[in-house]
Amino acid sequence: MFKFFEENYKLSWFITLVGAVLIFWISSLDFGGNVIGDKGWISVFYHFSSFFCFSFFLFISLMRGRKNYLLFFVGFLMCVVYAILDEIHQYFVPWRFCDIFDVYVDTAGIIFAMMIYFVIVFWRD
Repeated sequence: MFKFFEENYKLSWFITLVGAVLIFWISSLDFGGNVIGDKGWISVFYHFSSFFCFSFFLFISLMRGRKNYLLFFVGFLMCVVYAILDEIHQYFVPWRFCDIFDVYVDTAGIIFAMMIYFVIVFWRD
């Protein structure tokens, strides 16, 4: 399955961009003030899984199966910067706020995706 997305990297880029747009759109929702300060498991799961998927497809799009440490580093930086920008964006949305904890959870999802793709690329036959 990974080879399919690596060979069809334009589809992988499309999925990455759709993921980025969805993250931005969901960050634009105000939720009516019901979730301020809520760090329940749903919020943590959303942040972890959304940035896991976004970064996983970004790594596939950038790497395309090549063993290149620099591309891993660039992909990691791109994802973390997007997570930070997403939190800054939420600062300007009514009933939302900028929280460093969300960036930590996003980064955990990014690192987990990076580790899985690293194992796939560097240790496959």
